[in-house]
Amino acid sequence: MSGLGRVVAFNWPRYAAGLLATGLGALVPLPRPARFPARAGALLAAGWIASSLAATWWVYDRSGLYTWRWLTDLLPTEPRAYAVVSTGLDEISPTLATRYPHATATVLDLYHPAIMREGSIRRARALVPPPPGTRPAHLTDLPVPTGSLDAVFVVFAAHELREAGQRAALFGELARILRPGGRLLLVEHCRDLPNVAAFGPGAWHFYPRREWHRVATGAGLAPAGGATLTPLVRAMVYQR
Repeated sequence: MSGLGRVVAFNWPRYAAGLLATGLGALVPLPRPARFPARAGALLAAGWIASSLAATWWVYDRSGLYTWRWLTDLLPTEPRAYAVVSTGLDEISPTLATRYPHATATVLDLYHPAIMREGSIRRARALVPPPPGTRPAHLTDLPVPTGSLDAVFVVFAAHELREAGQRAALFGELARILRPGGRLLLVEHCRDLPNVAAFGPGAWHFYPRREWHRVATGAGLAPAGGATLTPLVRAMVYQR
């Protein structure tokens, strides 16, 4: 399934609701005073649906994001031991296992239905089960020895922690399990102008870049570079 197809499958109720609202606003007879704002709202909603689908297709199917060629610049030294941390959907650990065949990999899934309450995560897990060998984990107690990892990958996952305390707790654990000099690679959409333009109100599901800087530095991690992978996706590197 394509990247766009997966995103639509995970989030189809939102798209269906948006299309329904667009249709009602455009087609239902209304009194003249309400007609213009209803039609304008329907047009705006249709535009955001179209732009979000186009942006999703471009990012996940056309941009080369998942080629991982950009990774060499951010992690120039191949890790000997690393972890992948997901919050219900892991699409990267098989690729990293191929890229780093001699490294020891730990794959952790933080999914808990009381924390990740959105239906999209439940649908994602039903369609894309965790890879074999994935270990369940809690964000406050990762089952990894202190100071044992050269790198931790958190890709399109941390934003699913909707409470500031949850994000702070996770980053504290990520700092704990990294060795001195080890690196955290965080990949996220950020709540910024390009993402708001592409996803409309959906961009509020993301967090501003300053929030990731806040929780990382609060955990004792230092900024160590980054890259704009596409205008809609940012890689941020922090070092212990």
